[in-house]
Amino acid sequence: MIILPIVWEIVFAIFCAVIAVQVFYYLFFYSRLAFYRAPLQKETVEHPVSVIVCARDEANNLVKNLPGILVQDYKTTHEIIVVNDNSVDESRYILDEFKKSFKNLKPIELTQEAKLITGKKFPLSMGIKSAKHETLLLTDADCVPASESWIQKMQEGYVNGIEIVLGYGAHHKKAGLLNKIIRFETFHTSMQYLSYALAGIPYMGVGRNLSYKRDVFIRNKGFSSINQIPSGDDDLFINQVATKKNTTIVIDPEAHTLSEPRNTWGDWMKQKYRHYTTSKYYLFKHKFLLGLYGFTLFLVYPLLAVCIIFYNWWLPLAVFGLRFLLQAWFYFKAMKKLNEADLWPFFLFFDIWMFFYSILFLPAVWKRPRKNWD
Repeated sequence: MIILPIVWEIVFAIFCAVIAVQVFYYLFFYSRLAFYRAPLQKETVEHPVSVIVCARDEANNLVKNLPGILVQDYKTTHEIIVVNDNSVDESRYILDEFKKSFKNLKPIELTQEAKLITGKKFPLSMGIKSAKHETLLLTDADCVPASESWIQKMQEGYVNGIEIVLGYGAHHKKAGLLNKIIRFETFHTSMQYLSYALAGIPYMGVGRNLSYKRDVFIRNKGFSSINQIPSGDDDLFINQVATKKNTTIVIDPEAHTLSEPRNTWGDWMKQKYRHYTTSKYYLFKHKFLLGLYGFTLFLVYPLLAVCIIFYNWWLPLAVFGLRFLLQAWFYFKAMKKLNEADLWPFFLFFDIWMFFYSILFLPAVWKRPRKNWD
């Protein structure tokens, strides 16, 4: 009878420690994105840019999205490289038709699979090898720029020795719960990698909207160290080459890209499983920081429920309230910056959802990566 109160006091102490860790992440990391202001530029320099898109059996997406890249309002020299990777659909003929109207379109036809190099790395490497310009801007065939100023805005990040620019790859807004959950997960992931970059600890980028110098790719021998891993052409590559001094972010709404979210729960879960299988290859410091945050995030609501039931209910609610207020404030600011403000009224639901999300996708950390990159 005497032991039980001590046990619940220990549980409450653990709950307070978990909340303290969460508060630290919000104050030290996520506040940087929430209150981020792009540095003012006295002079704007336009760099020649090579935009690279890899496509396999993406005929429909090329018809729908490629025009948004081809009609970019960018006066300086730029080229659009589309690597058609062993497609068996109508992609080649579609690219030939676009080529008639847009002379800066440069299709590259791949007709053989690369041995011992899985995923998208080989076609992307071929695109980079063929690029005429030092500044590379990457996106996917299922993505469309949010504005005709996408190239302009993204290349403006190259100041003061910057070699890598991380952008935001959003999803089209549609009706339905699945769309909101996918967009929140995308926002949450972006809040992490963009905030970490601002804190001087960059650890990933997304291939839907990513730019880096060609010299970075050549200097680090391309994807040679990760060729055996199907995924990772974006996050693992950036994890290895990004530093505090050579990386920045561009989050201007005109610099976003938009892609179609998955239409079914099953398709989305397969996609997320594939993404998470690469996280075990991150550098140790990144895995530790991400793991600690994820672990404490998972514990918040189970510990809160136990403390309310078996301890003084108002104390855990008061402690949780501190995190709740910080979260509400920082989410509102960050969502507004990333043009996802319509998600904010549901942030508490999404926060609870992350507990179940962790259960669903934790096994992916140990799962063997798939060999395809669709």
